[in-house]
Amino acid sequence: MRILHTMIRVGDLDRSIDFYTQVLGMQLLRRQDYPEGRFTLAFVGYGPEEQEAVLELTHNWDTASYDLGNAYGHVALAVPDASAACDMIRERGGKVIREAGPMKHGKTIIAFVEDPDGYKIELIQRP
Repeated sequence: MRILHTMIRVGDLDRSIDFYTQVLGMQLLRRQDYPEGRFTLAFVGYGPEEQEAVLELTHNWDTASYDLGNAYGHVALAVPDASAACDMIRERGGKVIREAGPMKHGKTIIAFVEDPDGYKIELIQRP
């Protein structure tokens, strides 16, 4: 078994695709409209779905935004330098919500950014 994808619902699909591809450097792997169901699925990631876990961005055409609730945590990405990743994300128009630094009660260097819908993305420094 392996993880295939994680699905998140987004209010503006093009804005979300732009964030994940232009700001975080992922690739749009596939996109499919389902007119009868009034939704679109877009899959983004750093490599082919056959080899990597990816994100499924689900856009329900009649829903502009979602209440994220208090159960969602974050998606984590490995980066070689969390501080440099924050700088790059900021330069590309992304929102850094926690600068790079040691995690609370630990030594691992982490940072957090936020996507256009408010989902948190943790950057974990791994050389």
